[in-house]
Amino acid sequence: MKSIGLFGGSFNPVHHGHLMAAQSALETFDLGQVWFVPSRVAPHKTQSPRSDPGHRLAMLRLATEHNLDFEVCDDEIRRGGVSYTVDTVERLRNRHPDTRFFFIVGSDTLADLHEWRHIDRLLTLCDFVTIARPGFDLSTLDANALNLPPPWPEKLLARAAAGVRMDISSSDIRHRVAEGMSIRYMVPPEVEMYIAEHVLYQRGDA
Repeated sequence: MKSIGLFGGSFNPVHHGHLMAAQSALETFDLGQVWFVPSRVAPHKTQSPRSDPGHRLAMLRLATEHNLDFEVCDDEIRRGGVSYTVDTVERLRNRHPDTRFFFIVGSDTLADLHEWRHIDRLLTLCDFVTIARPGFDLSTLDANALNLPPPWPEKLLARAAAGVRMDISSSDIRHRVAEGMSIRYMVPPEVEMYIAEHVLYQRGDA
């Protein structure tokens, strides 16, 4: 059975921190591939400014095209509407019955999982694996803080790893572009060029 990691997010834009987290998950949890799943509209960001989904998808493809271990899944972009993970995983499982899916999250997400749509169903559809965010101490993770019934807290904490940490955020990148500052070394060169060519993230952009 294939083992595929699903890495969801807005990727607005994708940056080296995303790519390194995916690589860490791939190696730490012995995954066959990592599929990046850009959201159409993230449930927790429905009121946030966001660039055109087509631009985010194009930048992801540029950032991953030279790594055979990475793929881009456009399921949520094509589906439209608010992107709920449980719907995505269910569709992918139906489409790939011979695949075991692992959903990759950051350590700061664990405490919020109990608020995810149909989390009880989602936890039976895929395995969650966690990569710690920069500056996060894994020893501070507490099963009681996850607000989930047994055995899920123990299972989730058992699949948490430090990985390689890079303190980069998409919001910082957008801010730097709007202020006319360089984003070199924060994103792949192809993504930097794409942002410049398409005049993304300028002041006043929605």
